[in-house]
Amino acid sequence: NPHGTNYEVRMNYSPDLISSALKMTASLALVLAGMFVVFYFMKRVLNGNRGDSGRKPIRVVANTYVGVKKSISLVEIPGALLVVGITNDHISLLSRIEDKEVLENMRLSEETQIPPSFSDHLHKLSQKIRGQDKEK
Repeated sequence: NPHGTNYEVRMNYSPDLISSALKMTASLALVLAGMFVVFYFMKRVLNGNRGDSGRKPIRVVANTYVGVKKSISLVEIPGALLVVGITNDHISLLSRIEDKEVLENMRLSEETQIPPSFSDHLHKLSQKIRGQDKEK
């Protein structure tokens, strides 16, 4: 400093919170939109590659837990239903159902019972929440 005075330069860098929040929100929206697009196309591609009938040759129809790491499962294979017992380290065949009438009844009962979709669950939940809000 040629004049012997000491100047202290202070710069005020106060962040513009509104523009930072908008940038952060826009970035988050962009990332979420990208994830949505990826999941949408993956669902379309994976559901499109099911083959002719869309059914797998081996399918677990039902599973019931009967103890810690012990369960009984109903497994469908072509031409039969298997009832198997499953433990931590062993699988046992408990019964084999090959009766055509029983197999047809199982298929008919499955076709009539369509499980509720995720959107159905959300709709029911939103109706419950709206009902609670109206009571208050």
